[in-house]
Amino acid sequence: MDHAADVPDVFDPRIYAEGIPHARYRILRERHPVAWQAEPEIGGWPAGPGFWAVTRHADVVRLLRDHRTYSSWTGATQIRDPDPADLPFLRRTMLNQDPAKTSGDHGRLRRLVARAFTPARVDAFAGRVRERARTLLAAARDGAEDGAADLVRTVTDEYALLNLTDLLGVPPGDRALLLEWTVRVIGYQDPEDAPAPLLGPDGKPLNPRSPALLGEMFAYARELAAHKRAHPGDDVMTALAEARLDPAELEMFFFLLTVAGNDTVRSAAPGGLLALAQAPDAYRQLAGGKVPVERAADELLRVHPPVLSFRRTAAADTELAGQPIRAGDKVVVFHASANHDERVFTDPGRLDLGRAPNPHVSFGDGPHVCLGAHFARLQLRTLYEEWCAAMPAPELVGPPRRLVSNFINGITRLPLRVSGPPR
Repeated sequence: MDHAADVPDVFDPRIYAEGIPHARYRILRERHPVAWQAEPEIGGWPAGPGFWAVTRHADVVRLLRDHRTYSSWTGATQIRDPDPADLPFLRRTMLNQDPAKTSGDHGRLRRLVARAFTPARVDAFAGRVRERARTLLAAARDGAEDGAADLVRTVTDEYALLNLTDLLGVPPGDRALLLEWTVRVIGYQDPEDAPAPLLGPDGKPLNPRSPALLGEMFAYARELAAHKRAHPGDDVMTALAEARLDPAELEMFFFLLTVAGNDTVRSAAPGGLLALAQAPDAYRQLAGGKVPVERAADELLRVHPPVLSFRRTAAADTELAGQPIRAGDKVVVFHASANHDERVFTDPGRLDLGRAPNPHVSFGDGPHVCLGAHFARLQLRTLYEEWCAAMPAPELVGPPRRLVSNFINGITRLPLRVSGPPR
C-alpha cells in the first residue's frame, strides 16, 4: 500500500515530543479518516508493515466496541508487532484478550479486577489522596528555588505512584521499584526518559514488554501475593492474591496495574496542569468555583488524554468509513484526535471546563474501557482542588518537556511557578 503524499505521518514518536499533532489529525479527519501509515525503522526499532490510522470519534468508538471484527488478541494492542514468541505471554492479560475468543477469560478477569477496584474501596482512599496532594504541593512550594519547581519531579510522579501503591498494598520500601518498572516499559521510545535498551543477538532493541525483561517484576508479584495471603489487608493485591488466579494471570495483573494504573495519572496530572497554565481565564473559572471540578477534570482529560493510541487487528475483511480493510491489517485508534473531532465537540480547540456533554474517549470504550477510571478521576479532581486552594495560578516558567512516544501522552518536565498569592 502506498502512503499518499497528502497523508501526514502520525506514527513517528518524535513528532509527539513537540506536542499533540492536532493539525495533522485535522487533515486526517477531514480527508483521510482511515489512513494508511508507513512504519519505518526509527531509533533502532525495526520497521513494521504499516497500519490504518483511525481519527474520527464515531469510527474510534465503533472500532473499540466491535471486538469481533477488531481483535486485541490477534496481535496485542501496541502499534509495533510483538515477537511471535511473546504473543502467548501477552495474551495472558485481559488487555490483549477478546470476549469472543478467550472462552470467558476476559470477562472473568475483568470481574475480578472490578471486585478489587470497587468504588467503595477506592472512595475509602479519598482522605489519604487529599492529604497526599496537600503535602506534596506544600513541599514543592516550600522547597522551591526562585519560586518555581518542576511539578513532575516534585509532585505528580510521587502523587500517582504513592496513591496506586496505597491501593495495591505495596510496602513503602518497595514503592520506587514500581516507578522504575513503569519508566522502563512506558518510556522505551524516549532516549532521555528510559534507560538504554537491552539489545538482542541481532543488535536490535529488545521489547521491554517481553517476558525475558519482566522477570524481576513477576518475581516481586509472586512474593507480594504470598505475603498478602499470610497477612491480608483491605487492598487490591490481597483481593487478587485470594482470587485463585494461576501464577501467570497474577503476574500479568500486577504488570497491568503497575504500569497502566500508575501511568494514567502520571501522564494526565501534569497534562491537566499544563492545560490550565495555558488557559488562565479557564483556570480563574475553576479557582473561583464557577465550574464543577468533575466537569473540569473530564475536560482536562479530553484535551490531554493519557494514552495516544491503541491498536487492534482486523479479524476479517471489513470496511470502515468507506475504506476496505483486509483481515490481518493493523488498525490503530488515536484518542486525542477523536477528542477533538468537530463533529462531536463544539470548538474543540478551546478549553471549556464546563463542557457537557463530554463524550471523550480518554479511558477507551467498549469491553476494554479503563477499570481504573474512577480512581484516576478521584486523584485528578483532588489535585486540582488542592492546587486551587493553596497555590498560585499555574504559570510556566520554562518550556515543558514531552515524552517521545506515540503511545503515552507523557510530560517529563513541567516547570511552574509555585509561590505567590493563591489564584
